[in-house]
Amino acid sequence: MIENYNHFLLVCGFAFLLGGFAPYFLKRLPLSLPMLQVILGLTIGYLWTSFPFLSPIDNGTFVEKLCELVVLVSLVGAGIKLDTPLKYQRWRPTIRLLLITMPLCIVAMAALGHYIFSLSLGAALLLGAVLAPTDPVLASSVQVGPPNGEGEDLPRFSLTSEAGLNDGLAFPFVYLAIKIAEQFTTTDKITSNLLLDWFTMDVVWRIAAGLVIGVAVGKIIGRIVFSNRTKETALSQGYVIIAITLLAYGLAEFIHGYGFIAVFVAAFAFRRTQHRHDYHEELHDFAEQSEGLLMSLVLVIFGMALGQGLSSGVELTWQVYAVSLIILLLVRPLAGWIGLAGLNLPHKERFTIASLGIRGTGQSHYKTLPNRTCSR
Repeated sequence: MIENYNHFLLVCGFAFLLGGFAPYFLKRLPLSLPMLQVILGLTIGYLWTSFPFLSPIDNGTFVEKLCELVVLVSLVGAGIKLDTPLKYQRWRPTIRLLLITMPLCIVAMAALGHYIFSLSLGAALLLGAVLAPTDPVLASSVQVGPPNGEGEDLPRFSLTSEAGLNDGLAFPFVYLAIKIAEQFTTTDKITSNLLLDWFTMDVVWRIAAGLVIGVAVGKIIGRIVFSNRTKETALSQGYVIIAITLLAYGLAEFIHGYGFIAVFVAAFAFRRTQHRHDYHEELHDFAEQSEGLLMSLVLVIFGMALGQGLSSGVELTWQVYAVSLIILLLVRPLAGWIGLAGLNLPHKERFTIASLGIRGTGQSHYKTLPNRTCSR
């Protein structure tokens, strides 16, 4: 156990060192930091196979919680850096992406899973729900910049706000897939009681609870931080960021709401309190650095899992590669184009928003949820 712990610390050291020297490497190589981190992990995993404790299959809970933490930090950072207020006209593309594009992606991906991989209805729907959300972590390079900065154009704002909410809004479909799989163990029919229970609890209640908790936590902490007594005090940005994240997530999950939604909404509500204050920039910098550290570790571990798979002779079928390309190059762009129809956007902006549906850390969190798998 101690040896495994020491190995884990060694992996952390490699991951963080690479992240620190990334600007030096990236000036000379046509690569991004995530690509370098995955390559490093793949090399370690292929040459050094004594890290079974980092396997996402054998240690799903650990990998899930690590990915969950990265996503939470990314969500709070995304909420804080949004300059745009909550106005319907500005948020219309985001609403379309969440209510039209994501369900279309889920249906299309579920169909691919059912007809190409011969998955059951529940398993296929779970596959669609897992793969549909865009990732708030790896998509940071195409998101808006720091608070009170320049560059919050419509494509960047839409991609940032979509990534902040769609991880949480994919959960109703995850729960629906689980309920269908459980139902099919006793009958081959989807009953009205199942759908009613899913809609009232997993859609209405859990989403509403996440929104209410998020607004309450963000507003209350914002009033405390920017009160007359503390306005000029150098409050530790680390404490505040962690407090917003854990309070919003913990309270939402405690009342069976969606914690991911609560965290993003809390950060956004906090940002709207004294939204021009320089303190928001300090919070964003802390969140961005924390996200970078955790993302480095997750990507190196992901690369190690790939390397271990290659070294053990695991091979993927051509169907896996074909479906992956279809999802990235066809399903998301088409669903995004349909979702944004009628908004009178320039074709270039519409294509950019529709095409950049980056997948990554969030998918790892969904895939390792304990006791939430559907059998074929």
